[in-house]
Amino acid sequence: MTNEQREQVITLRRTHSLSEVASLAGLSLGTVKAIVSRSGLFTDNPRHRAMFTLPPIKPNGETLPAVPELPPQEVVTGDKEIDALLWLRQVIGTGDPVRIAQAKEAAERITTPPGELEQRYGKWLVAKAGHMLAGLGSIGFANLDGLAERAITRRANEAEAIGRFGDALWDDTQAEAFCQEVLRGLEQDSWQLPPEQVAERFKAVPELMPHTLSDCLHELEYWNELYRLRHSCDTQGYYENSIEAHARDWFVFGLLAELRPRNREEARAALRYLMGSERDDAPEAERILDNLIG
Repeated sequence: MTNEQREQVITLRRTHSLSEVASLAGLSLGTVKAIVSRSGLFTDNPRHRAMFTLPPIKPNGETLPAVPELPPQEVVTGDKEIDALLWLRQVIGTGDPVRIAQAKEAAERITTPPGELEQRYGKWLVAKAGHMLAGLGSIGFANLDGLAERAITRRANEAEAIGRFGDALWDDTQAEAFCQEVLRGLEQDSWQLPPEQVAERFKAVPELMPHTLSDCLHELEYWNELYRLRHSCDTQGYYENSIEAHARDWFVFGLLAELRPRNREEARAALRYLMGSERDDAPEAERILDNLIG
């Protein structure tokens, strides 16, 4: 068995099944399985997993800031019911479960139908802004249940973010620093870094490459969760991952079309991810489907 044959088997295995590799390489299936197993390139990469994993929640970590004082009740529109709802929405926005429950109980005393309240608030917005589009701001205005659910979720995300990162939430993670170092010097092409050059740079660091589809899904979840936690703590609401992290995220997404599933369950997991993500219409989606079920 020559080194060239071993390399051929490894290369073929990335895009073909074991039986196909055996046929193309002219080797027995047992020999192909042995080469693949000994390479270690088709099992989860522990170094990759360690890099792209959020820190654990510290049991005695930082605590959330105190719930802010109740906002003052103000006359905003001059419509008592609308102003009451505006204030209750501010109370719910604190994310404090006790205050949210009290606000929802108080809202039950408003007997005007929600649709009418939203219509009245929309008319006020249009009159104040001077154009019809402003009225869109009234959509969902009276839906306090939905607002409460989002506020509670945001508060829980804030608690998790502080528990995991403490004061270091906005510092570059080890994974982010790695991406910045690897992609240093690449010039932005339109709104992104050149995908071909990004792939070349990352593939030149094989020790931190995903070996399996499971590795890919693990890393994609890492970037998604990091965004979720930081976004929940961003008071301005404009947080986005760095351009280097964005490039890595899409590079790994593209690997779902390159790395062969090891078994049916891994293929199913990747398919579930694709269907549940907002990327099912991305240019890579067809190639990913071909790889998983083709």
